[in-house]
Amino acid sequence: MYRLLLLCFISIPVFSSAQWNASPGNALKQNITSPYIPPVVTFCGEKVPIEHFDVRESLVREMNSLCYGHSLMIYTLQLSERYMGIIENILKQQGVPDDMKYLCVTESNLQNLISPSKAAGFWQFMSGTAKEFGMQINAEIDERYNLEKATKAACDYLTGAYKQFGNWTLSAAAYNVGISHISNRLKVQQEDSYYNLQLNTETARYVFRAIAYKIIMQNPETYGYHLPKNDFKPLQYTEVMVTGPVNWIDIAKKYNTSYKILKHFNPWIMDVKLSVAKTYKVKIPVKRDL
Repeated sequence: MYRLLLLCFISIPVFSSAQWNASPGNALKQNITSPYIPPVVTFCGEKVPIEHFDVRESLVREMNSLCYGHSLMIYTLQLSERYMGIIENILKQQGVPDDMKYLCVTESNLQNLISPSKAAGFWQFMSGTAKEFGMQINAEIDERYNLEKATKAACDYLTGAYKQFGNWTLSAAAYNVGISHISNRLKVQQEDSYYNLQLNTETARYVFRAIAYKIIMQNPETYGYHLPKNDFKPLQYTEVMVTGPVNWIDIAKKYNTSYKILKHFNPWIMDVKLSVAKTYKVKIPVKRDL
């Protein structure tokens, strides 16, 4: 306890009287500015109408929030070095605009999270929707945590939404709240643009947050983020086919690694055992050293 109090005391900054009196009201002068907004902004090749005050202010709000969330933004930029290449390749193969990768950032900050509503993985699929798109979920396997399969499923969802709306921005909004909900809002409000719709707070901010991530992550230095290259290098691995039933501990030992590292490379593994007679593609680390 005394050590904690001492640390707290030491961490308190000490200011001279000159510093305290440097500005009106004895407030310290800090160099905090509103983030730069490019004169032209697009998302998935579609123009963002930032000449409209409400659109611009919505984007500014998300830029403010993200630019000054330093620790999370740094970690997201670091993770992007490892995972964005995988996502980009699948989006390209599936004919989905590259900008949709920023939906993944918006959903999870490139982490295998689980939300309060039990959505899981990088792309935050609910279990029912995940199963509809061919992902297996049970006590031993949860393919929402398989980045490749989840990204392919997200592409299928977004492509289906685009067939409905003919517009990628509306498709992105539908990823958050559902195709039927966006269709209903368009009909009731007699609109054809995401930027003209009155929506719930989360969906109203959702696409703007993705756009803000795009602006910052494409030019991080502009916003004060100067990270060393290759902070989080892409993982090196080979792939083998494993057929159950097996014990994953035995598989890890067979390939001279640990269960911890095997799960790091294959986060869709939920248990130490695989009891069903099914075959899975498993990533085996080539090396652990940097």
